[in-house]
Amino acid sequence: QVQLVESGGGLVQPGGSLRLSCAASGFTFSTYAMSWVRQAPGKGLEWVSDITSRGGTTYYADSVKGRFTISRDNAENTLYLQMNSLKPEDTAVYYCAKAPTPYFSPLLDYWGQGTQVTVSS
Repeated sequence: QVQLVESGGGLVQPGGSLRLSCAASGFTFSTYAMSWVRQAPGKGLEWVSDITSRGGTTYYADSVKGRFTISRDNAENTLYLQMNSLKPEDTAVYYCAKAPTPYFSPLLDYWGQGTQVTVSS
């Protein structure tokens, strides 16, 4: 069965960095686009970033553009999100999610359990 397991979250000071990982299993990882989505306390889901199946194209929400970098290692079946210059408003639970296609899709068919990122001094 499809499994997505996030890790790397934690408490970081404003201006700091974190690298999130998402270990994928149960499907051919290199065939599908992947996304990061976050949910801040008391708010709805917010899309963060997408990457195509081979990693050739990426998209970012305006709120993270220039600070976050999405990448993937298809040999290791792992998705990453490098987060730099973190701000308190980046505090959220971060989810990785699988698209049903090699390219971007508004529908995501599998989600991980999430990892908490807290940005605070």
